[in-house]
Amino acid sequence: MKTEDSPVHRQARAHLKESAALTVKMADLNLLPVLTAAEMIAACFRAGNKVMLCGNGGSAADCQHVAAEFVSRLTRDFDRPALPAIALTTDSSFLTAFANDCGYEGVFERQIDALGKPGDIVIGISTSGNSANVIRGIKAAKLAEMKTIGLMGAAGSLGPLVDCAIEVPSKNTHHIQETLLAVEHTLCILVEQALFKNGSSPHSDL
Repeated sequence: MKTEDSPVHRQARAHLKESAALTVKMADLNLLPVLTAAEMIAACFRAGNKVMLCGNGGSAADCQHVAAEFVSRLTRDFDRPALPAIALTTDSSFLTAFANDCGYEGVFERQIDALGKPGDIVIGISTSGNSANVIRGIKAAKLAEMKTIGLMGAAGSLGPLVDCAIEVPSKNTHHIQETLLAVEHTLCILVEQALFKNGSSPHSDL
């Protein structure tokens, strides 16, 4: 057992406090795009359209996490129908075939071309905001008249490309990822409540 004044104790406490402080800063300074994104997603589902998500590494895991929350549910406060969300990070046969034959930068663009339709939403998650394959996917979505949302760290090139940019005010990779998870859960719960809070009939009060 480490004592409370040991270096490892101080390091762990500092990391957690820094992470919590960044999440609070996000809530205080950059909440509006989170609310806007939740409105966009709720409207997409109301219209019978779907959400697709793309990202790499930890962001790929976030894509799968968010898609799972929409298709399953985030809260047990009320039952609801499934919501159509697809993580474009899960089809290993396609990802490896296309990356091998054509290059990794087009793996999301190609799936969006195949699966997307006007009115759908593509959510790109990139800690740096500079992932080339995510950027290409967003550009493909916009050409096909889909709405786009970006979740990223500060000052990436993804921000100006999307309809709604949710930027965590940091360049620290792990703290960005920790805050993005809180943002993603916030989006899910806001969408669930907007659509189903008073029962299974979608309504708009976001």
